[in-house]
Amino acid sequence: MTVTETVDAFHRGRFHVVQPKGIGHRSGMDAMLLAALVSGEGPMRVADLGAGAGAAGLAVASRLEKAEVLLVERSALMAGFARKSLALDLNAAFAGRVSVLEADVALIGRARVAAGLADDVHDHVIMNPPFNDGADRRTPDALKAEAHAMEDDLFERWIRTAGAILKPGGQLSLIARPESIGEILAACGRRFGGIEITPIHPRAGESALRILVTAIKGSRARLALRMPLVMHDGPHHAFTLFVDDLNNGRASYPRLRKP
Repeated sequence: MTVTETVDAFHRGRFHVVQPKGIGHRSGMDAMLLAALVSGEGPMRVADLGAGAGAAGLAVASRLEKAEVLLVERSALMAGFARKSLALDLNAAFAGRVSVLEADVALIGRARVAAGLADDVHDHVIMNPPFNDGADRRTPDALKAEAHAMEDDLFERWIRTAGAILKPGGQLSLIARPESIGEILAACGRRFGGIEITPIHPRAGESALRILVTAIKGSRARLALRMPLVMHDGPHHAFTLFVDDLNNGRASYPRLRKP
């Protein structure tokens, strides 16, 4: 099968992603907001679970000069696009700090370790799991359906893996739909605490369309509901200044509380 592809610029041209055109999921704002949840100045190891073509993980590597990033993707086709992105001369400044692992995030125990996801090695895990109910959107594009349709117990399985591969005190970050809050909290269970949730609203007075969630492995701190992020402050589509900074890699969105 011949797949048409595009090379798309992010962070105002600081990095580029090779993506399929017409099939599969194409990365955008969600990936950039997810990447903004990773902050810090020292060396760190970051795993991007379900990375697709790698936009969120590449955004982290581009912005944080000491971050080593592992892009974990089940689809051989999408993992191939991530490798194409790393081969671009435009990404040469950080490509040496990024690797691609073709593996199923839902693997457990020895199978997960054998696939390359070892225990207690990462400082950060980021994820943008498929967030649509399986019956919510039907599409003839099987690759897009896989990227968007939520499977049973998805958050339990993905967060279980995050808990296994993170170091004690490591940070989990994810972006999801608001209706997934209950499943996310249940999956965090005793694995994670210090959960911070930020609703993302299109405009003031409108319902949230996304939530940003961070949590710390092994923490017993209480949950915190943060001030909402409002994407647009007028009738048009221009982003608010802070959201535009997050979207373009000029700012991070650190946690309120230290681990």
